Amino acid sequence: MAADLQGKVALVTGGSSGFGKLTAQRFAARGATVVVADVAVEAGRAVADAVDGRFVALDVSDSARWGTGLDEALGSDGTLDVACLNAGIGTNNADLLNISDEEYRRVVGVNLDGVFFGARAAVRRMRSGGAIVATASLGGLVPMPNDPVYSLTKHAVVAFVRSIAPGLTDRRITVNAVCPGFADTPLLTDDFRAALAAADLPLIDPEVVADTVMRILDEGRTGEAWFVQPGREPAPYEFRGVPGPR
Repeated sequence: MAADLQGKVALVTGGSSGFGKLTAQRFAARGATVVVADVAVEAGRAVADAVDGRFVALDVSDSARWGTGLDEALGSDGTLDVACLNAGIGTNNADLLNISDEEYRRVVGVNLDGVFFGARAAVRRMRSGGAIVATASLGGLVPMPNDPVYSLTKHAVVAFVRSIAPGLTDRRITVNAVCPGFADTPLLTDDFRAALAAADLPLIDPEVVADTVMRILDEGRTGEAWFVQPGREPAPYEFRGVPGPR
């Protein structure tokens, strides 16, 4: 059954392009008031205008800005029903010895701090029956040697989502992650696209990822990480239990 978003408020971080833009469009199509949050001001405003929503300039790695930014978009007493924590970046650097502290902190700030700060801010404003979906990656379920810092953050996002979900059930708030493989978005460099093409590895249509976010909302379950791979039906990843004590 499709989740009813009529009259509800949905936040999308990294909403100026890629998965975020498409998800914002889907939220709006279901009747939600969409708040598009991004550091790309011009592009973000354009998306917000296109969905008749609101725009807020937001560096997701800035904890304080989460408070002031949501106040600007929602008002100090405004509530939130859905949060799609989608903002993400990579290093495109496989060489551990050539990853600077600044590069490391930047990626961790956006990909991991942004999800933590975002989830905390969302829950503070969320009504019963709310939903949070964080964009992780297939690189959060398996090793990703071509970008270990990116993979580190996405593994952490998956663990975080699964860990906070049980504690939010009493509030009737669901928390899930979507974990796409390589998708046709601006995050991919031209060189990496060429390498994937040479290896005959297809890219995921970003429309499928946005559709999966909506499926996650429709299912209404919590604590899951949905994989998205070309040629496969998106579904929750089945984690194996670790061996217990003897």
